Amino acid sequence: MSLFDAAPAPHTDAATPLAERMRPERLEDFLGQEHILGPGKPLRAQIERDQLSSMILWGPPGVGKTTLARIIARLTHGEFVPFSAVLGGIKEIKAVMAEAEKLRRYGRRTILFVDEIHRFNKAQQDAFLPYVERGDIVLIGATTENPSFEVNAALLSRAKVYVLRALALEEIEELLAGAAVRMQWKISAELRHQIAVFSGGDARAAYNTLEAAAQTGPEITAQAVEDAIQRKVALYDKAGEQHFNLISALHKSVRASDADAALYWLGRMLAAGEDRLYLARRLMRMAIEDIGLADPKALEQGVAAMQAVHFLGQPEGDLALGQLAVYLACSPKSDSVYRAMGRVNEDAERTAAEPVPLHLRNAVTGLMSQLGYAQGYEHAHQADDAVVGMECLPESLRGKRYYFPTDRGAEKRIAERLQEVEEKKRKLRE
Repeated sequence: MSLFDAAPAPHTDAATPLAERMRPERLEDFLGQEHILGPGKPLRAQIERDQLSSMILWGPPGVGKTTLARIIARLTHGEFVPFSAVLGGIKEIKAVMAEAEKLRRYGRRTILFVDEIHRFNKAQQDAFLPYVERGDIVLIGATTENPSFEVNAALLSRAKVYVLRALALEEIEELLAGAAVRMQWKISAELRHQIAVFSGGDARAAYNTLEAAAQTGPEITAQAVEDAIQRKVALYDKAGEQHFNLISALHKSVRASDADAALYWLGRMLAAGEDRLYLARRLMRMAIEDIGLADPKALEQGVAAMQAVHFLGQPEGDLALGQLAVYLACSPKSDSVYRAMGRVNEDAERTAAEPVPLHLRNAVTGLMSQLGYAQGYEHAHQADDAVVGMECLPESLRGKRYYFPTDRGAEKRIAERLQEVEEKKRKLRE
């Protein structure tokens, strides 16, 4: 077979790995990467219109880079040449380029797919440049490394970089379910979830684990999955009672300032494959509800942890969640704002029709000024210490207090400041 023979069809015999058997052949069957392949997205439009330009597919292992290249080969008109940066060198590159240049004279286009393009050195990458510039080839490079550092700037400037993301748990579970149906294997949703968690967004790793677990028989058990992934399986229903019991234990441990217990319950949920962003949201809620202004930095830590989880993924992002859980458990506690909002909600519902006092309204027209809008308004920045005696609540709620700070953490200083402000206001009103 020459370099320009048609790409072979996927093998489907018993010796073919499951990941290869399940490789989709149509764009409609390609799961994930909606941000670049969804309806109307640029890459999908290029493929469907057969108007390809050179590109770099950058993403972690097992997210579909090679599969996408093969689908492009089937959907577009041109000679598709798969090329491995591990096996090929300058000699092989020159042979491919010479053949591509010859085909171009006959009006035929060459689509060159280079797997692991980051493994080529500078000289090897430079060999592609003139052929990419002249349009002899459409280069599709795949890499797991940041192309900004691993691909020559000159080559990078002539190719569009598409970032492929690790597959979501739900996407991996869907792939596993399809494989089980095709292979006539029986596996529970809980075990599919465990394999998906273990795979870390890598579809190939998930298929390999499923295939290994199926070696013991068509009915896949928890023990078979444990043997395949070499670790204990923690069965966990994300929508069931166990889920709610564990998050309750985590929340109450943080509230009770028990850092070790908070870490333990967090670890249980992480090991069971709980959605990391769900945990980040719940911990952020604890920062607001149970710590509040006793330590205003708690919410900042929560936001930072959420961003770290989103940016780093697993397992590095799990450390950010652990750090946040310990920080929250060790922080001074206050639910003063939480309680204050409860009181406010009651009064807001009861006094929904209460008009805004005239002096707090903006007089944006002459008529509004004539009606008394903004009259009596006192600008705080023009007053000593930016404190004025003006009333800001509706008439029926004058003197009402909602927020009662504790004497813990930063809230102790807030309480002292509020008392100081209230005393100045009282003197001004007198």
